[in-house]
Amino acid sequence: MQINTKWFGTVEIDGAKVITFEKGLIGFEDCSRFAIVYEADDKKEKPIMWLQSLDEQALALPIIKPEYIVDEYAPDVEDELVYKLGKNVKSDDLMIFVTMTVPSDLTKMTCNLKAPIIINTATMKAVQAVAANEDYVVRFPVYNLLKERKEKAGE
Repeated sequence: MQINTKWFGTVEIDGAKVITFEKGLIGFEDCSRFAIVYEADDKKEKPIMWLQSLDEQALALPIIKPEYIVDEYAPDVEDELVYKLGKNVKSDDLMIFVTMTVPSDLTKMTCNLKAPIIINTATMKAVQAVAANEDYVVRFPVYNLLKERKEKAGE
């Protein structure tokens, strides 16, 4: 299926990869269908991807897997939220992302460790939860971490 986006133009999306948020995202409750959009110009996975709304073409949120930021990310979320992702949820089927804020001054880039996005890849259902972990913050600085990892990878 083709979708029109404000930032990426027309994008081809596999209908089986549409992610459904029953209650939308925090602050975007009216948007329930999304897809992950990323650069595929080479075979290396890019750390920053985009969660593109299929309901609102102007809405695309930068996201990143938390393991690029912190080594052992383990958000403490309500079991009830995870159960909404489907029956017999297997941990191997879960993907976790965190949203990012990318201002014009990239050195001020942050990610939201407090409100992870959890996707069940078996059902393509997702939720955005609020983690009970007190050490996870909404604006965790990431610029220097990403720069260091990129340098280590020789990029």
